[in-house]
Amino acid sequence: MSDHDIDEDEFEFSRNYFLAKESGKSAKKSARKLSEIDLVDEQDLRAELSNIEPKHEKEIASLINSYKSLYNEWLFELRYGFGLLLYGFGSKKTLIEDFASSALTEYSVIVVNGYLQSINLKQVAMAMAEVLWEQLKLQPRSATGSLLKSQQPFNSRSMDDLIAFLDGPHAPENECFVCLVIHNIDGPGLRDSDTQHLLARIAACSHVRVVASIDHMNAPLLWDKKMVHVQFNWCWHHVPTFAPYKIEGVFHPLILAHGSASQSVKTATIVLQSLTPNAQSVFKVLSDHQQAHPDEEGMPIDVLFTSCRERFLVSSLVTLNSHLTEFKDHELVKVRRHSDGQDCLYIPLSKDALEKLVQEINQ
Repeated sequence: MSDHDIDEDEFEFSRNYFLAKESGKSAKKSARKLSEIDLVDEQDLRAELSNIEPKHEKEIASLINSYKSLYNEWLFELRYGFGLLLYGFGSKKTLIEDFASSALTEYSVIVVNGYLQSINLKQVAMAMAEVLWEQLKLQPRSATGSLLKSQQPFNSRSMDDLIAFLDGPHAPENECFVCLVIHNIDGPGLRDSDTQHLLARIAACSHVRVVASIDHMNAPLLWDKKMVHVQFNWCWHHVPTFAPYKIEGVFHPLILAHGSASQSVKTATIVLQSLTPNAQSVFKVLSDHQQAHPDEEGMPIDVLFTSCRERFLVSSLVTLNSHLTEFKDHELVKVRRHSDGQDCLYIPLSKDALEKLVQEINQ
């Protein structure tokens, strides 16, 4: 074939291409807009999704169970300063929780649900410092020195002070550490750069080990080389489970649905059921007050503390604040200023929705 023939073929291809583009311009365009789509109620859509029969449950359970043979290897890596990063298709929540409950029984574990929309990292660091403090008190006095004598409350410390405490030379680091479990470290509540750098600083502390999962394909782009190899010090493990994202998906709105009060109740019920019985009881005290005094602006924090202490639910304001922070992070409780200047707590649900929620958690 000659060069002339090739040129003619290329010319004919180009001519046809531009003719097709020209004819496409004259085609009538639809005047419909995406906003005009009649969206299904989210509760109805989720109800339909729940009716879908799960498949391959036995195979999925068998696959997750097979990863138990890796637990000793994972524990070995944690003890020697590495972080565990689990990736692969499917929810890894059940797998990580089983690893923590069966292999990390000798260590304190703090769990962060990264799939939530907002997370208070200062509260997480305070909780880690407190459990490390409890571990250190059990160590021989020669190992901890005189540090324990002059310890100030962690709730009054800055984030830098908390990180310095977690990184201190209090005891042999492979003997005494706090394990931070992060479900979806690439989740919406943790995805910004500042939060990731703060997590990396926490992970680099000598008395901290991190076990985390990722699900977004671009999750590794959250970190630079120093964060990956020095601070987080990841050991990557490919552990596809093919398990559905049942819990994680609850906190993400469905694209073809709009929210509803019934969906808010369902979401709040799932969150409350995942909390401790004491936290649930504190929430019930607040809900009872709100139902008994519907015209009030909310329940003052000192009144809530007094009521909870009388019921032996909390022993200090620090304990109550930890529960309240959890409620706020899950958007179960909000704060507004009372007319007399006091901060008052209230549950952002209608009277009927709150009654339904209380019935759900009492079952």
